[in-house]
Amino acid sequence: MFDTILNHRTIRKYKIDPIPEQILQYILEAGIRASTTGNMQLYSIISTTDEKIKEELAPCHFNQPMVKEAPVVLTFCADFNRFNKWCRLNKAEPGYDNFLSFMTAAIDALLVAQNVCVAAEDAGLGICYLGTTTYMAGKIIEVLDLPEGVVPVTTVTLGYPDESPELTDRLPLEAVVHQDKYSDYSDSDIEKHYREKELITTYQEFVKENNKETLAQVFTDVRYKKDDNVLFSSKLLDILKHQGFMNHHK
Repeated sequence: MFDTILNHRTIRKYKIDPIPEQILQYILEAGIRASTTGNMQLYSIISTTDEKIKEELAPCHFNQPMVKEAPVVLTFCADFNRFNKWCRLNKAEPGYDNFLSFMTAAIDALLVAQNVCVAAEDAGLGICYLGTTTYMAGKIIEVLDLPEGVVPVTTVTLGYPDESPELTDRLPLEAVVHQDKYSDYSDSDIEKHYREKELITTYQEFVKENNKETLAQVFTDVRYKKDDNVLFSSKLLDILKHQGFMNHHK
């Protein structure tokens, strides 16, 4: 398992081979063994294999090819719908129409997603997380018929790899692990921790291609711009209200 985790690679190209149902069930069973708040399991997983539905999902993920090419697309949702219904059927009035409850369910869903991904890679499959899920949550809700109380938080494409990319770089352990208390970074710390990343040829090419001076500018001015962050933040807040997670703010 350590080898599986340490050799994680994002796979965007998949073979056409289907995933045997027994293996998919094994992976999903491993997923739901993840830690969960109060053992409430505040999540749902939508497993999409239907080609038509994958085509409908593709624009929700900016038409990235792997959405249609992967044999399985898993959408992980924060889900209080099921738990709320159970409460009401048992003479208990749920009080989960708030932002904290959404966060609780979103964390549950992400923990399950990571369990699924580790199990999938251990079974020889490749995975790719799609960050577009929160950008286009409203459209995904429509495509997957998600009811009130359910919000998609991440999507994973799943299949047998048809590529073998290099390991992606990571910051050194000392950059992200703090002993006992948070130790803030000096300028020299930042320069040291990011130096290796900035020297990687691929990243240097990003800088040139985007006519920028630094790699940081590629992130702030091109890949994750403030205007986009503000726009999608506003959209996500609207979706949370629509799906019943911000009712106490009325």
